[in-house]
Amino acid sequence: MPIRSVTSPTSGPLLAISPRAIRTGSWLAPAACSNAARLGRLAALCVIAAALVPVSADARLRRHAEHVKNDPAKFVYVPRHNPPREWPFEFTGSQYEPVAFADIAGWREDDHLLAFQAFRTSCKPIVAQRNPPTDSKALGATLRDPCRAARSADISDGAKARAFFEEHFLPLRISRLGEPEGFVTGYYEPVIDGSRTKTDVYTVPVYRRPSNLFVRGYSQSSASMPNGGDVFRKIGRRKLVPYYDRGQIEDGAIAGRGLEIVWLKSQTDLLFTQIQGSARVRLEDGGTVRINYDAHNGYRYTPVGRVLIDRGIIPREQMSMQRIRQYMEENPDAASELRRQNRSYVFFREVQLSDKDEAVGAQGVPLTPGRSIAVDKSLHVYGTPFFIEGDLPIESDMAKTPFRRLMVAQDTGSAIIGPARADLYFGAGAEAGKVAGRMKNAARFVMLVPKSLDPSRRGHHMPLPDARPSAEIAKLFPQTAPKPAEAPKVETSAIDNKAAAKPDAVAVKPTVSAVTAPLPVARPAAVVPTPAMPRPAATTVPLPEARPAVAPEVKPQVKSEVKTEVKTEAKAKRAKSRHRVYRRTPKQPQSLFRFPWQ
Repeated sequence: MPIRSVTSPTSGPLLAISPRAIRTGSWLAPAACSNAARLGRLAALCVIAAALVPVSADARLRRHAEHVKNDPAKFVYVPRHNPPREWPFEFTGSQYEPVAFADIAGWREDDHLLAFQAFRTSCKPIVAQRNPPTDSKALGATLRDPCRAARSADISDGAKARAFFEEHFLPLRISRLGEPEGFVTGYYEPVIDGSRTKTDVYTVPVYRRPSNLFVRGYSQSSASMPNGGDVFRKIGRRKLVPYYDRGQIEDGAIAGRGLEIVWLKSQTDLLFTQIQGSARVRLEDGGTVRINYDAHNGYRYTPVGRVLIDRGIIPREQMSMQRIRQYMEENPDAASELRRQNRSYVFFREVQLSDKDEAVGAQGVPLTPGRSIAVDKSLHVYGTPFFIEGDLPIESDMAKTPFRRLMVAQDTGSAIIGPARADLYFGAGAEAGKVAGRMKNAARFVMLVPKSLDPSRRGHHMPLPDARPSAEIAKLFPQTAPKPAEAPKVETSAIDNKAAAKPDAVAVKPTVSAVTAPLPVARPAAVVPTPAMPRPAATTVPLPEARPAVAPEVKPQVKSEVKTEVKTEAKAKRAKSRHRVYRRTPKQPQSLFRFPWQ
């Protein structure tokens, strides 16, 4: 008997589901697929995949060529991607143009052998770098190839040296943007008297780099610090503050710490030694101490000559190092204040050089008098050749000596800023100082760049700017100057308008008639008595009549009606707001029909 379920209220008693579930379907294994079926399915998938794959670019070009084979002019091959372009190098804030060696005035007449020897000296540290650091400057590490050729070349005369530069370099005339020429000055290595100990004569110390001086990005063990950047001194373990300036150091901020290398006679000698960056100190016993730049205190260099020109003490055309020294020696009190205008201070190190050796530049190689220059190291690379042409005051104070010479960048200075700015090195001694002291002239710069940086070849692929529109198009779209801004209109208030409408409300200034005062009677001329003429009797001169006093101006008291009207209007508004009438909305008639739930 089947099991009955509970009685349903609608359909009555039903058969209940068996408590044991029965699995449906086949218990047998699936039938094996034949090889023919598999191959058929694989072929179908391949056909579908081939239909979904896009047509390649080459296939499209071939089909396009078949369609336009009758008209080949319509077929243009488009490469898959644009090839990489070599852009010409650039100098910040400068302009340059390629020139030919034959167009450089004085190129063939120069002694290129001396320039080649200076260039070969600069090549020694360049070739020694096996893994040179990445340089962001325009020339970068491109001087390595010409330097390798110079180190291996056997050149003993000027003709071969000139041929070497013409073979490995390209000339570019360079200057500051918008200026046709550059600017050159001179520097030298002064020879001054000094002492190893402090005496009554030698009282000014020459300091070495202090141990608490820190330059961002350099360690204390660095051989030499840069002449720019942030410089700090350490207080305690972690606190860093700006280093002392010139005034604080001259007042003894770092005195007594054992930093003195030698002692000089005056602060003027120390200032010029710091400006030149090196010096030869002759000791009392006949020896010589060579000192060279090591670090600075982080403040920007301020030329004291510019301060004297701005103050009108020395004219610009008479400015020289000799005139500055003369002014400081004649005015010691004013010289102290003048030095403190230049807050920059230089620290030195003692170098082991003989009297025959030249000073060492920032590149770390000995300088060559007449062939080494200091350049802006933020733009140029040490070892770059520059041909400088101009008329300079070398033989006399007048700029009449032709200067056409190939120089090599081997040094730098804090005052050397710009693409066409150089400081010419003239050697050591008083004579070199005289020439360098009067050097401040304009000159033309030609920079020699390696042929691997040919700007003409690189600029050949640069996109040209759009052509200038024709005159007809310019007439259709004239460029007019913008209209000047109109002056804002001043809105007058209602009170001012009412006051202007009623002239009687404004106080009228009463006019006072002019009083004519009589002029004073002229005083009689004095008569000088003479021995022949009797003395005249004394006469009484009447005094001038007093000028009548003018009655003081009396302003009539006019009652202002403007304020009264304003008060009246305000009172009326307040009264109206108190007696405002509110109207009621009439009631809507109620409907006679109502729903049951209302």
